[in-house]
Amino acid sequence: MTKAILALEDGTIFHGHSFGAEGECCGEVVFNTSLTGYQEILTDPSYKGQIVTMTYPLIGNYGVNAEDVESSQPQCEGFIVRENSRIASNFRSTLKLDEYLNKNNIVGIEGIDTRMLTRKLRISGSLKGIISTVDHNETSLVKKAKESLGVEGVDLVKVVTCRKPYSWNESTYTLNSKSEILNSKQILNTKSQFNVVAYDFGIKFNILWNLQAIGGNITVVPADFPAEEVLKMNPDGIFLSNGPADPAAVTYAIENIKQLLGKKPIFGICLGHQLLGLALGGKTYKLKFGHHGGNQPVKDLKTGKVDITAQNHCFAVDVDSIPKGLVELTHINLNDRTVEGMRCLKIPAFSVQYHPEAGPGPHDAHYLFQRFAELMEANG
Repeated sequence: MTKAILALEDGTIFHGHSFGAEGECCGEVVFNTSLTGYQEILTDPSYKGQIVTMTYPLIGNYGVNAEDVESSQPQCEGFIVRENSRIASNFRSTLKLDEYLNKNNIVGIEGIDTRMLTRKLRISGSLKGIISTVDHNETSLVKKAKESLGVEGVDLVKVVTCRKPYSWNESTYTLNSKSEILNSKQILNTKSQFNVVAYDFGIKFNILWNLQAIGGNITVVPADFPAEEVLKMNPDGIFLSNGPADPAAVTYAIENIKQLLGKKPIFGICLGHQLLGLALGGKTYKLKFGHHGGNQPVKDLKTGKVDITAQNHCFAVDVDSIPKGLVELTHINLNDRTVEGMRCLKIPAFSVQYHPEAGPGPHDAHYLFQRFAELMEANG
């Protein structure tokens, strides 16, 4: 087994073994608490610029397949696990995890104490790091980690967004093959009722499937697509997607959203939620170690209901920084009381910080897509 080293910017060193591709990768090291769904996590564009640590000890045991992806390729910079399974036991598996990472040039490290690493990140906050199979000089690696880009103040949306507009059209057969992520009421609604323009800041396939399931005829546009061109399409609604890194750095998207406010119904998820907050005149800030995983409790302040949600973000909206009278707080995180949702009071727009489409994660919040459909219908 090839030796691999994980070095953090604070000088902490972990010795392990390589799996996947050999080489070096740098990024902000974060941890994800999901027990399964590693393929969806690897392919989530929101992880661009980050090295993902899985807290569950055994990863890769059901292999990899061609369907359970959230984008066309793995997006994270590197992957850290306690133990990489050598056996892929699932009838849908076409590759082992090690083969998949190697094929897509993603560097992985196994055999380190992921409990210790997770505890460090919780105490110290997310840290920049490097995984290397080629440089075993600890001083050199720590220096490289310190000098790496990180995610704060960085626009990585321009890296993951599509290059030109396209229409998303999955067949009924494909939707039914995804029945595990759509409830029975949604799955029946495959006829297009609404024209939706979805801004791709790093959009996940599961989001597109869910938008189609509520009757959306979806046009996906690049992150910098001009607002006036969106309005020429005369959509019934505008969707603001998830995406990576620092929302404040995506200035062109903020300006476009400002021009769209009040013109059409808007629904934002994750980065889209943060960008909406910035477009409304608010501020965002970086969380200590972010929310990554499928077990975050979120309370709906109107109904009192608590959803267990899938999340993947390092930044949050300061709702108090938004000018008074523009929005109301609708959801909060019960772990740290951070903002998880808001609704505009004067215009048809709402957003949530978490991922109602899951992929992976619980399905508690799927109803939010139906709420978007109802908003479009009410403003049609």
